[in-house]
Amino acid sequence: MIKPAKRTEEIELSLIRKMFEVTNPDAINLGIGEPDFNVPENIKNAMIESIKENDTHYTPNKGILELREEIAKKFKIDNGIETDPENIIVTIGASEGLYASTQAFIEKGDEVLLPNPSFLLYEACIKLAGGTITPVDCKMENEFKLKAEDVEEKINENTKAIILNSPSNPTGAVMEKEDIKAIADLSMDKNFLIISDEIYEKIIYDKKHYSPGKWSDNVVTLNGFSKTYAMTGLRIGYLTANDEICEELFKVHQNNVACSTNTSQRGALEALRGPQEEANKMIAEFKRRRDLIVKRLNDMGYETVKAEGAFYVFPKIEDEEFVPKAAEAGVITVPGEAFGSNGKGHVRMSYANSYENIKKAMDILEEKL
Repeated sequence: MIKPAKRTEEIELSLIRKMFEVTNPDAINLGIGEPDFNVPENIKNAMIESIKENDTHYTPNKGILELREEIAKKFKIDNGIETDPENIIVTIGASEGLYASTQAFIEKGDEVLLPNPSFLLYEACIKLAGGTITPVDCKMENEFKLKAEDVEEKINENTKAIILNSPSNPTGAVMEKEDIKAIADLSMDKNFLIISDEIYEKIIYDKKHYSPGKWSDNVVTLNGFSKTYAMTGLRIGYLTANDEICEELFKVHQNNVACSTNTSQRGALEALRGPQEEANKMIAEFKRRRDLIVKRLNDMGYETVKAEGAFYVFPKIEDEEFVPKAAEAGVITVPGEAFGSNGKGHVRMSYANSYENIKKAMDILEEKL
């Protein structure tokens, strides 16, 4: 066997994907973070028309100008971020933006502050870039929310960046405005980069979303269409940053993927310009499911924080055999330790499944575990 590079030797394959390799074909999947809704018809029609018109060629590297103009308007209205189409890059999902950010700015000797628990892709991207992870505890007693004072304690001369994710995967936690603003201020005072993953921005229930890019110039703001518009397989995201940061990100993007898929960009343009009723209905349904799963888990004695966003809950379940036993019984979940050491003793459950299936899954867990 040809020896792999050290940067890949340290990377483990996703525990989330491993949970799909179950023998029970009828198992209810509470493991995957993908909306179970279809792409809204107006978005599908826009993509179909673009193909019919043979609009299937390369686009500008940064993306179609019309789309970047709409994204710039969106940033101003929704996030309070003043940006320019030239400082927006349309990416292959938000994941590419994350990869480009770490490749462009993280190298050996750099420390990256990372909420613990957090989405496992963050750790992999930091390691692939040669960086070192400094975990910052997100405690259940704080509803898993990242606190500015905990971040400040971890900053040192090697701190190069922090990754923020609000609402959070895997916990559903939504950060408070004062913590986001305080971390934004710290990024300017201590001169480090904030990589802000805001992919779940619209899937938020009882709170308001705030972007650190409103208060700091040292921010890469990542977002996309996968979650809000159920466009996961179309792989379409975007980012913005200031002139100097965006130029470095563009080097990685241009030499890695050239441009995002033309057809997906046309769909994304319609997603922003078109009616929002379907997205709003989806979010309302997620809230209904959230209320169901939280109540059922708490009633079973599994302490569960009422997640304020995204479509995950992170109940406290200390039985180390719970995940395999649940899978055998017919319910797929993900062990919390996949998301960091503070995930130990927890299980991530996604409610991106039908209300009826969630109810069935809770019945199975109540009866068989």
